[in-house]
Amino acid sequence: MSMELDVFVGNTTIMDMEVYQLWLDGLTVSDAVKVRMDEGALLECEANAEVLTSDTMDQFRTFQMCERLLHSPTKLGSQLLYQIPAQNQRILIERYYEFDSVFAREVLGKKLSKGTKKDLDDISCKTGITLKSCRRQFDNFKRVFKVVEELKGPLVENIQRHFLLSDTLARDYAAIVFFANSRFETGKRKLQYLSFQDFAFCAGQLISYWTVGAVDVWEPNDPDMDVDLEKEFLHELKDLKVLVNDKDMMDQHKILVCAALRGKIKVYKLMEVNFKNLSRALINLASKLTHTKDVRDLFIDLVEKFIEPCRYDRWTVAEITLFLTHYTNAAHCLGTFRYQMIWDRYMGVIKSCILQMYHE
Repeated sequence: MSMELDVFVGNTTIMDMEVYQLWLDGLTVSDAVKVRMDEGALLECEANAEVLTSDTMDQFRTFQMCERLLHSPTKLGSQLLYQIPAQNQRILIERYYEFDSVFAREVLGKKLSKGTKKDLDDISCKTGITLKSCRRQFDNFKRVFKVVEELKGPLVENIQRHFLLSDTLARDYAAIVFFANSRFETGKRKLQYLSFQDFAFCAGQLISYWTVGAVDVWEPNDPDMDVDLEKEFLHELKDLKVLVNDKDMMDQHKILVCAALRGKIKVYKLMEVNFKNLSRALINLASKLTHTKDVRDLFIDLVEKFIEPCRYDRWTVAEITLFLTHYTNAAHCLGTFRYQMIWDRYMGVIKSCILQMYHE
């Protein structure tokens, strides 16, 4: 049976973004054709399976040839080989660097090395994401990390400048880079309930308030401001120990918090009994952050020392919010407490992270 086809010649590279997504998902040509047929492509295009297969193969071939340019997105706009409209360029780049949150959760905090890459088979089986897609996503994480880890200046801005990503996606990559650099513990059983977005939110808080870039205006000769936590600030956190070492100050702190919360939370009596334990948990965590291992254990310590005891006593998120708010504010009313700026900088992040991590 013969078939007539209209043929035209142009210099604009034709790309079907739905087929592009199938390629990104790691499907084979035959699997992609089946998906397109199931979605009614034959009726839409008035073509047969052979034409659809040929079109899919041609699209896949084009994407594969463009892939090397997507590794360096800034080159895509200046190259002349493929005439791709600016809007399509943005879509190609953004989708290429998008990733599955469940995949990111599996590799979060791990070293982006060959050792981790060997685990991708297992991650693929566990998540249901094709191995090819897992490899693309992992290679993208590694590529972004290598480019920005030694760059000066704000992390999110560096990612956007070199990879042309949207603000939201650049912030997610900043979290991945930050966790890969600091090697926070995320894999323990007690942390498995936390999603990538939970950790990404916490990373954003740490980057915004605990790194060098959180307090300084960046200058060209400054270090990589948003990748490393500020050592001087972590050292100063030891001064907060006075809140639990000075008995009179601790008692006064408790009196102020209890007065503010009386009649406002159902767990008031439990809070009153456990106040000193909860306070010690928060202060001791701060004082240990000068050690690399304790920094890496930040999230597991928050869960074990504060979140689990509150969950056991059935605190609600609203009650924890009230407690942490008044616990933080009350320290300002302690006449002999002289570390308010450090205190607010510490507790602002801790409060935000606890509320993000506390799932009733």
